[in-house]
Amino acid sequence: MEMSRMEELMKEINEFRDERNWRPFHTHKDLAISVCLEASELLENFQWKNDQQAVEADMENIKDEIADVYIYLMMLADDLDLDIKEIVRNKIVKNGIKYPVERTHNLEVKPANK
Repeated sequence: MEMSRMEELMKEINEFRDERNWRPFHTHKDLAISVCLEASELLENFQWKNDQQAVEADMENIKDEIADVYIYLMMLADDLDLDIKEIVRNKIVKNGIKYPVERTHNLEVKPANK
């Protein structure tokens, strides 16, 4: 059976961390904390700048921080035996119910969460 690109990427991530024996340190809690920390580092690239300024000044670091967030999320999902594609698709369905097109299309402001 041929591996999907997502499975190949997960295999590379797992090989990288297993070669370094980092798995014992990657508890669910610590992976979740790391997602937040890396997301904060991503956010720093945009602090005090508009979108264009941030992208022009920090694109390479923005890419690195997006990768860090994604890697930690992938490791957490893999360790919890979750299929990222499945849980994302399920969330899109839930969001579609919560925010139907007829209620949300062409609004001047984003609706508040309820």
